Amino acid sequence: MNMIRSTIIKIGGSLFDWPDLGPRLRDWLDRYAPPECILVPGGGRFADIIRDLDRAHGIGDEVAHRMALHAMTINAQLLAALIPGSCVIDGPDLAELLWEQNRRPILDALAFCESDEADSLPHTWAVTSDSMAARLAVVARATELVLLKSASPPPGDVAAWAECGYVDSWLPRVLAGTDIRVRAVNLRRCGE
Repeated sequence: MNMIRSTIIKIGGSLFDWPDLGPRLRDWLDRYAPPECILVPGGGRFADIIRDLDRAHGIGDEVAHRMALHAMTINAQLLAALIPGSCVIDGPDLAELLWEQNRRPILDALAFCESDEADSLPHTWAVTSDSMAARLAVVARATELVLLKSASPPPGDVAAWAECGYVDSWLPRVLAGTDIRVRAVNLRRCGE
């Protein structure tokens, strides 16, 4: 499979409680996303609940990591409901077939991480859906990673973004040594 032209688009978890997410995301995808893209949902409120449970009960990194991946899977199903013609996939292998059918693939992060190659990220809270999307970009040999968020990016590069907490601390490490372009878009302000 040749995924050289693909773009990975991560939809930040903070966007999932926004009533305008469906129409605004569809509009953004229609205007700016190439047909050869894979969507990656963030964990959103579900992941926040798991963080709270981990703090309260000390469930540990492994259990919390797996639960957070389930949160991303739930949000993948939500995205599939919001984006007509989309389909949840377990990795990049099916993406090309879906692109040929003019459908948008959405990553099931839990299934993706169950593969040996994808499970190279540490199972800690230092890794979020930002790094998961970056890992998919590496595996899929994507040319670009787009982070759709609720806030505009701060000045600087990805390392500067990680230092100030705009992205997780592992994202620069995942992308180190690649030529994947990274850009961030404040979806809540896009088109205003």
